[in-house]
Amino acid sequence: MGGSKTGDGRSTGPRVLTIPNLISGLRLLGVPLFLYLVLGPEADVAALVVLMLSGVTDFLDGWLARKLNQQSELGKLLDPIADRLYILAVVVGLAMRDIIPWWVALSLPLRDLLLWGLVPLLRTRGYSALPVHFLGKAATFNLLYAFPLLLLGDGEGTVATLAQVFGWAFALWGVGLYWWAGVLYAWQVRKLLATTERRSDA
Repeated sequence: MGGSKTGDGRSTGPRVLTIPNLISGLRLLGVPLFLYLVLGPEADVAALVVLMLSGVTDFLDGWLARKLNQQSELGKLLDPIADRLYILAVVVGLAMRDIIPWWVALSLPLRDLLLWGLVPLLRTRGYSALPVHFLGKAATFNLLYAFPLLLLGDGEGTVATLAQVFGWAFALWGVGLYWWAGVLYAWQVRKLLATTERRSDA
């Protein structure tokens, strides 16, 4: 199916059945599997493997999209959605296991909820999303390293202690960058609304 997306975030047509999108779909299936492993049998090693595979497929779908020229509007939505769902699943799972405090678990989806509220405003200008900011990628990178380490740190011994120390270092940086990226995204939306004419069909 034809179509792609321009660099400024405007859609140029539908494109659904691509290899990167199929990988992203499989990646999404790992979200409920991770929650089951963490909250059910507490199979932490298997849960960590799921997170590792998520990280590999996150890189793989983006690389293949560029390599095969299969970038699409759906793909650019699935990738950040999968990142958000994994972060949400991990923070909920770790909070319910008392590995992280609930303020950490709630602060991340709260930011996403506030940003999702800006999407209707973007659509009045013909945009479905803005390009992902570097800070957002850096925040996600930190968080996707932090939470597996904190899960690994839920134990005893030297390895668990080191994992907990490094996990909290990544987590605090990640939460800070996550909110900073959110503020910059909101500022971008504000500038766009001020400088772009409203679509007549919006």
